[in-house]
Amino acid sequence: MTKPITIRETTCLLAVLCTVMSPLLILGSPPNIIFIVGDDLGWNDVSWHNPVMITPNLEKFARSGVILNSSYVQYYCSPSRNSFMTGYFPYHTGLQHDVISAGEPRYVPANFTMLPEVLRTAGYKTHIVGKWHLGMCNWKYTPTYRGFDSYFGYYDGTEDYYTHMTGDGYDLRSNTSVAKDPSDTHFNYLFTQKAIEVIEGHDPNTPLFLYLPFHLVHDPLQVPEKYENMYKSIETVDRRVYCGMVSMMDESFGNITAALDRAGLLDNALLIFTTDNGGPVIHAANNWPLRGAKTTFWEGGTRGVAFVWSKNLVSKAGTITNEMMHAVDWFPTILHLAGAEAPSDIDGVNQWEMLSQGAASNRFEFVYNIDTIMNSTAIRYKDYKLMTGSPGNYNDWYPLPKFTGEESGQFLFSNNSERDSQWGPQLFNIRNDPEERVNLADSEPEMLQFMMARLHKWMVSGVPPQNAPVDPKSDPKNWGGVWTPGWC
Repeated sequence: MTKPITIRETTCLLAVLCTVMSPLLILGSPPNIIFIVGDDLGWNDVSWHNPVMITPNLEKFARSGVILNSSYVQYYCSPSRNSFMTGYFPYHTGLQHDVISAGEPRYVPANFTMLPEVLRTAGYKTHIVGKWHLGMCNWKYTPTYRGFDSYFGYYDGTEDYYTHMTGDGYDLRSNTSVAKDPSDTHFNYLFTQKAIEVIEGHDPNTPLFLYLPFHLVHDPLQVPEKYENMYKSIETVDRRVYCGMVSMMDESFGNITAALDRAGLLDNALLIFTTDNGGPVIHAANNWPLRGAKTTFWEGGTRGVAFVWSKNLVSKAGTITNEMMHAVDWFPTILHLAGAEAPSDIDGVNQWEMLSQGAASNRFEFVYNIDTIMNSTAIRYKDYKLMTGSPGNYNDWYPLPKFTGEESGQFLFSNNSERDSQWGPQLFNIRNDPEERVNLADSEPEMLQFMMARLHKWMVSGVPPQNAPVDPKSDPKNWGGVWTPGWC
């Protein structure tokens, strides 16, 4: 005779089902997904890592959500955005080398389906406000041709916050049209205003995917004086301005989340916040105590500030997790939330159980990067990290600048830009040595041999990196002074 299922067993079964089922099935409607990216934000540039920083809005959501202390991104802007939008490591798409510079015919190839394209088929309205940086030499590589219903922002990697100029060209778009700004408004004010307009104009009966890649806190270091004045105790001008930019971003985050709440869009939503890479110490960011910076494979260049937040989808709210997460994982995780299916061959894995229930990560290894132009690689397997070739340009540990009244007001760093054969294999146990101070390559030869074998396995599937030079046809002088697609 079959034994009846008890109430306790039924409760446990339902808990398991809720863990693995899409929220679409649990709540009856797909959640709104708000994906926010801070540009060039350092590990030590948020208040929950550094109490000098003034980021109350970000900290409120981080502390009441799940802080991701082992969330990895790429070492540079374009590669990370590639990972967010495709679910593939950039060495599988050709964007593993450096970044897309203005005028270069480089892009995410059109055969890769982007996240908003899949979400649109699942019934979502998809919007992007902010920085693109995934290719613009042909219209087919721009946001509204890659799945977004609307776009407001700029195509290239950076621009003047007030004039919206990148080099000799103007770069500000509303969908495919040039967006004029005769008043030279700081881009973050335009960004915030547009994001709120999208929120207020959204039909709450339709699920929303809102991708908000900030320009802040990328250089140039430009911020209204009132934000800089929040850090008068910092003597170093660049660091003071940079910190003001962080607080301006925090204020914008607070205004945007308040608009979402007023519109009732936070009641059934997942909010994701992440940086795109570590902070650039050359522009006054700080990643202490992690080693390195943006442009490097060190933890300071690749371990990113990140958290998730939800009113009702995350049962382990108010926690910190050290489970492994990578930028490519957002793609399948978001699609799971939306009730959509991710391609089976992507590099990303669904991490919803880890994020929502505090389960173990579904990932135990990843590729930091494989760049065959620079002959530089880095991979992770469980606790171990292997790097071959030069890890990048900034290879030290960079403390915070001094405050007023202390011995020095200088923001000191060294640029160890050796990219040559002097770098032998480097092996670290990241769990035991997160600051990467002890190279184990000589003391653990068997592990080194194992990691080298893992690296060779990863390298087999790589594609050649895109490395096209600036095309003279891209010159804004040929396009009315505006960076414009149509030259590749």
